[in-house]
Formats: sequence, C-alpha cells, structure tokens
Amino acid sequence: MHSIRTKISAATIGAIIITMIIATVLGVVAIRDIGTSSSEQMLMLLCEAGQKNLDDYLEDLEQDVGVISAYVEADLDGLGDEALQAHLDRVSDFFKKIMVKTKGVKTYYYRIDPTVSSTVKGFWYVDLDGEGFREHEVTDITLYDTSDTSALVWFTVPKYEGKAVWLPPYITDNLDVRVISYNIPVYFKGQFIGVIGIELDYTAMAEQVNNITLYENGYAFVNDPKGTIIYHPRMDVTSMETAPKAPEGLLVSDSVVHYNYEGTEKLAVWLPLINGDHLNVTVPMSEINAGWQHWVLVLVITFTALLIVFILFILKYTGRIIKPLQQLTEVAEKIDAGNYDCTLDYKGDDEIGVLTHTFSRVTANLKKTITDLNDLAYADALTSLHNKGAFDICVRDIQMKLDAPDGGPAFAVCIFDCNDLKKVNDQNGHDKGDIYLKETAKIICEVYEHSPVFRIGGDEFAALLMDQDYQNRDELLRQFDERCLEKRRQNADAWEQVDVACGMAVYDPDEDESVSDVVRRADKIMYENKFMSKRQANKTE
Repeated sequence: MHSIRTKISAATIGAIIITMIIATVLGVVAIRDIGTSSSEQMLMLLCEAGQKNLDDYLEDLEQDVGVISAYVEADLDGLGDEALQAHLDRVSDFFKKIMVKTKGVKTYYYRIDPTVSSTVKGFWYVDLDGEGFREHEVTDITLYDTSDTSALVWFTVPKYEGKAVWLPPYITDNLDVRVISYNIPVYFKGQFIGVIGIELDYTAMAEQVNNITLYENGYAFVNDPKGTIIYHPRMDVTSMETAPKAPEGLLVSDSVVHYNYEGTEKLAVWLPLINGDHLNVTVPMSEINAGWQHWVLVLVITFTALLIVFILFILKYTGRIIKPLQQLTEVAEKIDAGNYDCTLDYKGDDEIGVLTHTFSRVTANLKKTITDLNDLAYADALTSLHNKGAFDICVRDIQMKLDAPDGGPAFAVCIFDCNDLKKVNDQNGHDKGDIYLKETAKIICEVYEHSPVFRIGGDEFAALLMDQDYQNRDELLRQFDERCLEKRRQNADAWEQVDVACGMAVYDPDEDESVSDVVRRADKIMYENKFMSKRQANKTE
C-alpha cells in the first residue's frame, strides 16, 4: 500500500514531466516558427532594399530617356529630310550629354520610321568596351515588317503600344550582346515618327544584386516574368539559348516561397521590378534551421535541469494533500471565474475542516458584498435609476454587438438636461432641486417604460431606445414634451415645473463609427434644443 504522499508525489511529478514535455514541444515549435519568420522578414527586408535600389536605378533611366523624349518632340519642326537631319544632329548632341553620365548603358539610338523618310534613318551609338560611345551603322529597318512585333522588338513594340515600354532581354542587332531596353515612341502632330531608346546589360544592376547576401550561402538573382534567369551571381546566363529557368517552386504568386532545388530545401522571397522582372532572394533552409536549433538545444537542457530541481523539491517538501483540499481548489477556481454558488460538504474536525468552514463563510460574505457593491456601483442614490457607470457598460455592450460580423441592433439615444436646476437650487434649496430631478426621472421612465434610463450627470439623463420604444421614438418624444408641458401647467412651484431639454439621435451605420458618435450627436441636439428654448423664453420675457 502506497501512502497518499507517495501517490500525490508520483502524480505531481508525472504531471510536471508531462507539462515540461508539452512546454518543450511548444517551445521548440515556437522557436522554429520565430526563427523561420525572422528569416522570412530578413529576406523580405533585403529584397525590398534591393528592389528599391534597382527600381531607383531603372527610374533614373526612365527619367533620362523621358527628358530626351520631351526634348525630341519639342525640337521637331518639320518632316523634310533637311529639317530631320538637323533635328537628329541636335538630338544626338543632347543624347550624348545625358548618356555619358548614365551608368550601365551600352547603346542609345533614335530611329526614324521609313514611312517618314527613306533617306534620314536616325543614329545608333554603342559603348561595349567602356571607352566611350561611338556611332555605329544603323540597322536597315526596311528589311523588316514593322507591323510584326516579334521582329525588331525595340522598334515595333513601342510603335504598336504607343507608349514607353521596357522590353525583356534580347540579342542586339549586329552586336550579339544580351541586353534589356527602354524605348519611347516619338510623335509629331499625332503622327508616329520613330523611336528613341537605350539598351543596357546587367553590369550596373549586378553590383547591387551581388550585394544582397544572407548567412553563408544566401544570394539574390533576377528572372523575367516567364521564369528565365536574367542574372545570377553563381551561373553563366549570358546566352539566350542556354539561359536556365528559375525553379518551378519560385514561379508562384506568393511572395514568400519554400521550394526544393537540386535536393536542397530553400526559402526565398521575390518582388517585382518596374521593368517587369523579378528580384529573388534565397537561402538554404539548413542555414536558417541552424540558428533556431541552437536555441532548441538550450531550451531542452534548461527544461531538463528545471525538471530535476522540481522533482527533488517535491520529494522533499510534498505534504499531505487530501480530497477536501482538492475540493477547496475547485471551488476557488469557480469563484475566480465569477461563480459564487458553490458548496463545501467536508465537516472534518481538523485544520482542513476549519479551513473549509471558514472558506464557506468567506464565499457567502463575498457573494453578498459583491452583490451590494454592484447595486451601489451602478445605481443612482437619488433617483434609483442606473448611473453613469451602468450607462458606459450598456454602451460597450451595444458597441460589441455592432462590431460583430452580423452587425448590431437598430437603436437611438435620447439625452435629457434639466433647465434651470441651478436656479432652483440657489433660490429654493437643494432639497427642492432633488424633487425637480426625481420628477424628471419619473416622467422619463413613464414615457420610455421599455427602455433603460440612466442618470449620467448632475442634471443629465439618458435613455437607450431599442425594439418597441425605438419603433415609436418620434411619438414618445412628442409624448415626453407634452408630459413636461402638462407638468408645468399643473404646478406653480418652480421645482415641480419640469422643464427638460431633449435631444434624440438615431444610429446610422453610414455616419456613425461607434455608439459614442450617436451619444455625441444626441447631446449636441439636446444643447441646440436647450439654446432654442432659452432664446424663445427670453423673447417671451
């Protein structure tokens, strides 16, 4: 036979072991998720920074070409060969001044549509060795069908689109260099004249892409919308024919991707660039996992040490724990949850019996005290109405219903204010002022008998109208005014001549963001009513 202490110790130790195991598992999962989430955030921050830098670079190129485009169209003053040639000379000088300061540009050009001039073709400048731009023989456009956008894309696509465009990578005519280009069509008095544009390789962009690294083997690369890798720091992608494709796992709409490449599990994020390409930042999951796995090991060691300490403590200090104490614990939990209707049936003549009896008396007294406190806390001593605290609770309850997915009830708020209460108090005493307040509360409660009524200030009252009273709100407001008028006619004493300003506001979901907005509108209407009443009374006097 095992003692209660042994049984309780064994059960407690078992519970602690299970708790430690659960806590360890939850801790491992949490650390893993936090580690992965942190890595995702770091990747996203790196990708966002790279996107901004690359987009800024591309936007600068767009602005440069846009400035040239504006100059071109402003400089055009005729389509004759002589005028066009003079125009080209001026544009060439202007183009050169801007391009020499622009990084990464391999070629720039201004080509005239053959239908505009058969002799003035335009110009084409190239800089493939970094020694400066030199004029190059232009491509003979007449050899191509300019209505076919699959050929001579740098000319036909902007002509067909009628707007500035970024083109995906292609091999330049005559130069056999892989580039991307930005092109803008030129118009003169609504007629298509030609195209200006620039071609650039990824040298300038590559510097920024290469700077994006994370952990030991994290890197960034760029692919076009179809998945063809345009630049990769660890691959040769210079050939259009052999350019590799991005892993299929990356070709999804989600910006954060888990994928597998050549047997390696990886985490990547991608963001679009303004030219339509995608910037990817990727890192092996093994490097991400190494960080959180270290903390998992620390957690397991710490929990194991704590478990040993707890077991030694329980074996040394565990005392007698019996059923009445468990019952006390259960009752305490119910009381903590707000349930005070609990009974303790243990009658033993020992310390636990005394504790049980005392606990029962404390519970009964606590229940009575809380009930009394609630009555005092939410009732107005003078009028026996609900007070401001009860009004705030009611407002919060309605607000919770309004915030629910299915919306809340239709309701209105009435705010009442006793006119000349201070005058009654000053001239007749506060006891007469109390009569004034009680008579006001009585009339409000009689008229709005189906609604909760509150005293929310010294001479202010409120009623929350729903259901029947809400449906009859206008009639009830009229009845209230009549009752107040009747009261004033029947009584000569100032403290019984109930003169109350009232404002009513109906909840409008298109206008009101909260119940407080309705209360404020009702209060405003009440004060307008009060002002008009005083103004009318002054005119009568």
